[in-house]
Amino acid sequence: MAEPKQVPESYYSDLKSLQAIDFTLVELTLYLDTHPDDLEALKQFNSAAKKSAELRETFEAKYGPLRQFGHSLSAYPWQWIDTPWPWQV
Repeated sequence: MAEPKQVPESYYSDLKSLQAIDFTLVELTLYLDTHPDDLEALKQFNSAAKKSAELRETFEAKYGPLRQFGHSLSAYPWQWIDTPWPWQV
């Protein structure tokens, strides 16, 4: 296995921002499962989902793919052999 390469400090702050918005989405999903008619919560969910997509796109453009199985594109050459992987940091 390849040694993890050094990543800039911004990698960690960008990943933390993405994790925070995704946590918000989990919480809103659980809430909306029991309160499906709450329009304000639904608006918050949709806003957070858009923000998550934007953050993920920006993160992947700067640091490489986050999700496998076709959910994240890879530049050439194949980026999945580059480390560190998101679960290693």
